[in-house]
Amino acid sequence: MPIPTPHITAKEGDFAKTVLMPGDPKRAQFIAETFLEDAVLVNDVRGIKGYTGYYKGKRVSVMASGMGQPSIGIYSYELFNFYGVENIIRVGSAGSLHPDLHIRDIAIAQGACTNSNYVSQYELPGNYAPIASYKLLKKAADTAEKMGLHYMVGNVLSSDTFYDDSMGTMKWAKMGVLAVEMESAALYCNAARAGKHALCICTISDSIVNENEPPTTAEERQLSFTAMMELALEIAE
Repeated sequence: MPIPTPHITAKEGDFAKTVLMPGDPKRAQFIAETFLEDAVLVNDVRGIKGYTGYYKGKRVSVMASGMGQPSIGIYSYELFNFYGVENIIRVGSAGSLHPDLHIRDIAIAQGACTNSNYVSQYELPGNYAPIASYKLLKKAADTAEKMGLHYMVGNVLSSDTFYDDSMGTMKWAKMGVLAVEMESAALYCNAARAGKHALCICTISDSIVNENEPPTTAEERQLSFTAMMELALEIAE
């Protein structure tokens, strides 16, 4: 497919090798305006803002993914396969399924369980386990340690449903799943298929198991998850 694509109007070379990908377009704008020097808007189709600038001398891009696996599936596919992006780091929010993972702690997704049918497109003779790039995972864990962040590494659940009528989300906790979000499995699948690298870093925005902890507001999710943003920028290549 030639570029621009149906969903991204950027020109060839507009994106850096590494793209940070929050779900919220306003969070993408906040990251660009707060952390990047000489940031330039390279995409705004459907309000999905993408910027490229510099962080500590490194050329880095940030672009929103929207909500859910179909949405991040489209944007990450086009970035990996048509724009030459090598690394996508999701910087999102998640609900804790682990009692030791509290509001504003960080979950680094080693793997992404899912209730989605996204993997079925590959027609594999079994079940595929979407996992992060070890290169990015190791850098993130080592850097989080140096930064003194409270984090955990493990599986997350990439759910297709935010309002789960079956109330089945907590069943994943008994298998050690740390948190629930809505995008990582599709991102990891696209990276694997394209031979590229992906990692999901999430800040805990609410807790399903620690009910006494008040959830963060939309504005807090947009503006205050800066530790996660700096962690992702530090490991960008």
